[in-house]
Amino acid sequence: MRFDIITIFPNFFEGFLTHGILSRALTNGAAEVHTHDLRAFTHDRHKTVDDRPFGGGEGMVLKPGPIFEACESLNLIPKSLRDPSKETVILLSAQGRPFTQAIAHELVEAERVVFVCGRYEGVDERVNEQLCDRELSIGDYVLSGGELGAAVIIDSIVRLLPGALGNPDSARFESFGAAAVPSVVAPGEPPPSTNAAGGLLDYPHYTRPADFRGTPVPEVLTGGSHEAVRKWRRQMALCKTLRNRPDLLANASLSAEDLRYLDKLRRAAEISMPE
Repeated sequence: MRFDIITIFPNFFEGFLTHGILSRALTNGAAEVHTHDLRAFTHDRHKTVDDRPFGGGEGMVLKPGPIFEACESLNLIPKSLRDPSKETVILLSAQGRPFTQAIAHELVEAERVVFVCGRYEGVDERVNEQLCDRELSIGDYVLSGGELGAAVIIDSIVRLLPGALGNPDSARFESFGAAAVPSVVAPGEPPPSTNAAGGLLDYPHYTRPADFRGTPVPEVLTGGSHEAVRKWRRQMALCKTLRNRPDLLANASLSAEDLRYLDKLRRAAEISMPE
């Protein structure tokens, strides 16, 4: 899978590309990342990439000319003929559609993803209209530019590629994971992660030592009962989702047992609240 990043700060990505999962994916050929300096596509001695907005207002806007030329240098298929499921151009901006794990799963099927990193007050809208297939944002806040967004999205996609992770199930059974947990586990087998069925948040994790500074791990995790572990993990995933992201529950796939447990949690919260 190929990623192209159009940016005024190509060196921003040097450290990002040389560590962890992404470095492994680049080394084994699962992915390749190319950065393109937007200033290389300017034609004045100052290498100007921005200008004042028409209609007045604060800040500067990235000009369309250098971005169009940068995209044209990549031999992209014209937008009118492009199949975005195979080759897609993404504008990163605060006005974009929120990036989610579901979008990551869509993009991992593409052969090539091109990122246009916005800067200053934004990008001339003709870039979005005539070049880009998507406009994405990584959150409801404003960053200085799209470079951080590109890094976040690339990391999220690459870890879904075959060979990127040591254990491929790590990308399936996790918070916002796409895979459903099998309803039947082979006798004697430990349960997989239980949060992915319906997009709940992940349950809490513990490792050695079993007792750290007077705080032991939950007894159920050391008791040897796989069914008890499965039930505890599911309940903790429901608890964490209710506490941190209750909005996810509206679209979650919940069993009757899940609903009873959530009702119990809500009633307990009401009782503990001061009058």
